[in-house]
Amino acid sequence: MMKELRPGFLMMAVMTVLTGVIYPGIVTVVSQVVFPDQANGSLVTVNGQVVGSRLLGQGFTKREYFHPRASAAGSGYDPTASAGSNLGPTSAKLFNGVINKDDKGNETVGYDGLKVRLVHYCLENEIPYDASRALETFKDAQGNLDDVKLIKAFTDDKTPLAFTARTSIPADAITASASGLDPHISPRNAELQTARVARARGIPPEQIRGVVARHTAGRSLGLFGEPSVNVLELNLALDAQFPRK
Repeated sequence: MMKELRPGFLMMAVMTVLTGVIYPGIVTVVSQVVFPDQANGSLVTVNGQVVGSRLLGQGFTKREYFHPRASAAGSGYDPTASAGSNLGPTSAKLFNGVINKDDKGNETVGYDGLKVRLVHYCLENEIPYDASRALETFKDAQGNLDDVKLIKAFTDDKTPLAFTARTSIPADAITASASGLDPHISPRNAELQTARVARARGIPPEQIRGVVARHTAGRSLGLFGEPSVNVLELNLALDAQFPRK
């Protein structure tokens, strides 16, 4: 029996050393020497502090910043919960959103939906639009849009709210990526946000466009993918060149 077991134990020991020690060690050394930035997570540092990664989206909501794509990852841009919405193009939930009710009958937004996101995107960036009803009727006491009211209006069986932007809105402006953590937006998305960012920072839009142009990456190898703008790097460049008031 030992004669049969001995080769098996020897093979296990050899393979453990090869695949568990030697190979990982070689890969680690090579990656740290040849690709140190990628091997350590493509981290972005400012004044010696890590502020994020070029590979992971972050939530920016202030007017002086470019805003990223929507996120379906956990509670929003959670790197430990990367996921998409898994909703198809025929899903009513995807387009109209869903309202949740608790045990006391209180209503909250379970899923905002593309139509609600479009309304917010147009209002935030002062994009002209057409609406079948005045949006003032969907605001709360503080003057903020009430998404619950909007979802109810969009799902009204008799007279649903119709809302259309008067200009072309890129898909990434209102949709989440498959990972929910896409750090990029399209150049068109950045262009539509430029006027808002310029006003918030008190500088001409042309200067903002210059920074966007410098941070716009082309297609991989000139063939694959689409031009994109890394939101984190763009916002950091704006803070460096045009400090916030």
